[in-house]
Amino acid sequence: MKRSNILYYLLTAITFTACTKDFEEINSNPNSPAETRPEYHLTAAITQTAYAYAENGFARRPAALGRYITLIRNNDYELFRWTSVDWSDIYQRAMIVKTMQQEGEGTGQPAYIAAGNVLLAFNMAYLTDLYGDVPYSKALQSVESGNIKPAYDRQEDIYKSLLTLLKDANTQLKNAGNGLNTSADAMFKGDALKWRKLANSLRLRLLLRCSKHYAAAFTDMQEILDNKAEFPIMESNADNTEVAYLGVKKDDSWAGGPLNMIDNDFLKTKASKELVDILTERNDPRLELWIAPVSSREGATIDKNLYVGIPHAYTNPADYNGGETHQSTLSSYFRTDKPATFKASLMLYAEVCFIIAEAVQQGKVTMTGSDAATMYKNGIAASMEYYGLTSEAAKRDYYNQASVKYDGTLQQLITQKWIAMTFRGAEGWFDYRRTGYPAFKVGPMAFQPTFPVRYAWPTSEQDVNLDNYKAAIKVFGADDINTKMWYLQ
Repeated sequence: MKRSNILYYLLTAITFTACTKDFEEINSNPNSPAETRPEYHLTAAITQTAYAYAENGFARRPAALGRYITLIRNNDYELFRWTSVDWSDIYQRAMIVKTMQQEGEGTGQPAYIAAGNVLLAFNMAYLTDLYGDVPYSKALQSVESGNIKPAYDRQEDIYKSLLTLLKDANTQLKNAGNGLNTSADAMFKGDALKWRKLANSLRLRLLLRCSKHYAAAFTDMQEILDNKAEFPIMESNADNTEVAYLGVKKDDSWAGGPLNMIDNDFLKTKASKELVDILTERNDPRLELWIAPVSSREGATIDKNLYVGIPHAYTNPADYNGGETHQSTLSSYFRTDKPATFKASLMLYAEVCFIIAEAVQQGKVTMTGSDAATMYKNGIAASMEYYGLTSEAAKRDYYNQASVKYDGTLQQLITQKWIAMTFRGAEGWFDYRRTGYPAFKVGPMAFQPTFPVRYAWPTSEQDVNLDNYKAAIKVFGADDINTKMWYLQ
């Protein structure tokens, strides 16, 4: 896939999408003023991508399926009564990237093209991870051909293109990565090496995700792990891909803070029973940091513990365990507009550790000087360090507990990864639908007995792109939330 074709599509992507937002609304106009500089769009591309991804992991469908919070009003997210979901915001964010790259090319600053390819790959990967087959290659030629009714690409082809884009971005950043404005780069302050680490770590995420059906997945992973000079990856929390919250207005504040929570929203977003129970069973210090204790244990009807999560899709959830005084909400740690140590992230070092641990555990790759047990423990330790709980974990002898000490099972590994990925985009849901772990419960009020595996395509596609919509169904399958995409089949 040529980069020029990608850029052409993004120019007109929003012409075939509606505006029934399900992602964070993008209010900026990337076409105004008429003449700008790439660094201005770099800031917007980074922050809007990170904030939207984080918001999805707290307040949208991925939050409900990730099982981190329970929405006690039993809304449609919880009940799996899903309707079509618009995708225009992802294309709009990619449009900002496209504008930045055009300006970088016009001003002779290739670093912006390279960094833009990483951001573009992140956004388009998220798009296909959510929907499966989506408009991509044909649509990317829309300006050249006048085609505003693009055909849908198979997810397999999209993934191969994005993996190539990321590999090429690593080379571009190596050869011409200097020159990013340090103030405009809200993630890495112009550090080209960290951009390369993100590109290669993101490749590891995508390769593992599609490894069941992509024959070269583990070979490509091994190439990365064998040559860190050529393919650097994240090596500590200092490499985390994050953006701090400013806490000034809704758009730059954490989704769980007062600026984004109205009326009694703090009471509506209860702590999930799955999360509370798993943390409690492991005497995990993240429990006390993340979860607020109940107001009273006296009079509790089901669970008399200090921390009580609420089941999902439960009959009369507001009355569970004797009412709200006997239910845990999220703690004040997650109830601020500008959390002190919690940021909007695209990828964390902890995730990279668990990705490598899983691949090594399967016997598909090797890592010099390390093994699956070590990488598994490194992932947990990275999460503890992130939250300032290293000493507390050691005090509790956390790693030597039977439920935590490495046992070589996928269930244990994914469960710890799921904890570390709390509120990190859709990663909890994506890993669950890929592995079946943790073993979540659907809930008695759910409209179907299994978890949805995808978003349905936007209803606007049936209005403006009907022929290609129908053609996509013949290849992909029914436009249904239960139709498995390529790498899940």
